Amino acid sequence: MKGLVAFKGAAIYPVDAPKMESGTILVADGKVKALGGGESEIPTGAEVVDLTGKVILPGFIDAHSHLGIMGEGEGQSSNDANEMPDPVNGKISSLYSANPAHRSFASAREGGITTVNIVPLGNPIAGLSFACKTVGSIIDDMVVRDPTGLKCALGEGPKRAHGLNRKQAPTTRMGIAGLVREFFYKAREYKEKKEAAKAVAGLATDDASEARGEGDGKMPDIDLNLEAGVRVLRGELPFRIHAHRYDDIVTAIRICEEFGISYSIEHCTAGHLIVDFLAEREITAHVGPGLMSRGPQERAEADDRNPAILDAAGVKVCLITDHPFLDSRYMLPYAAVVHKHGMPLDRVLRALTLNPAESLGIDDRVGSLTPGKDADFLVLSGEPFTYTSVILSTYIEGEEVYSRPTY
Repeated sequence: MKGLVAFKGAAIYPVDAPKMESGTILVADGKVKALGGGESEIPTGAEVVDLTGKVILPGFIDAHSHLGIMGEGEGQSSNDANEMPDPVNGKISSLYSANPAHRSFASAREGGITTVNIVPLGNPIAGLSFACKTVGSIIDDMVVRDPTGLKCALGEGPKRAHGLNRKQAPTTRMGIAGLVREFFYKAREYKEKKEAAKAVAGLATDDASEARGEGDGKMPDIDLNLEAGVRVLRGELPFRIHAHRYDDIVTAIRICEEFGISYSIEHCTAGHLIVDFLAEREITAHVGPGLMSRGPQERAEADDRNPAILDAAGVKVCLITDHPFLDSRYMLPYAAVVHKHGMPLDRVLRALTLNPAESLGIDDRVGSLTPGKDADFLVLSGEPFTYTSVILSTYIEGEEVYSRPTY
């Protein structure tokens, strides 16, 4: 079986199945072909990689990062994450800023992150996000799903970027909420006009050229800002809302419930203060970054127990780095701290892998070591979250993309 590689002898955490104490992963053509329990299941002719005494985990998935779009040691000229001065930017996508040659992608591979969701920064309507692998030279070839959501920011970020720095709206939290609600009112009206024009023309698609004509059924001119809002209103994309303070989290949910749209709460820093409110709604929370000071006022309620409290109540938790605010190299130590504060091992592993894969709509390809999925995994020197355990190597689609240097 040409190209077949057997990684044998390691303890394997598939995440969607029980731990295997000494297992084998068969990989070919970038995919997991099978999981087995011993050497007897290795086909003749397969290349064998002996990982006895090591531990294999699925590749980590970072559901909220600014990887490749924010400068690190390069100054403002490399910072392409925040499009200003317009606070409403449904027409833009982080795909068009992402630089796969940026040093941050190497940091992600070092940290065991094999798939990342790259989101724009800072505005009430900030733009579209996309998910990609963390290795490659052409960003289009790295994409796993595009887009994965429409980003929104509430709280201090938009107030500072627009009100304080530019002396323009929004200057208050109510101003931010007003802009977001206005955006969706306009998007809903735009959507209804398009649907009416399609009905008049007897079309099954948004073919503007065929539907434009005389009378009330005329197709409106294309509005790229509102097109993104329409996709959210139709349920094709989630609204991904940056909210640290618990009143901002409640505002985010109030707006989403008003328009009947799906959403995730990004950061959810003070979520533990309103955990019952969040659990009732079965929300998805992209929680992080960890290992940081409380910093800005809106992070004053930061608590390392937050992910464990949310998870225990039934909130779907995805751990995030928000790179570069927590360097992608430190996803594993962040997860160890979360485990230390009470989140069970199996739940922490899901928060690093399968939960974010499901949130991003890419769990058919990544998130667990399941036959048919991409062979993205990392090899640890020992059990996860022990202080001596380190990432020895990272694999994406069966190819080693990081190896821990020896000194």
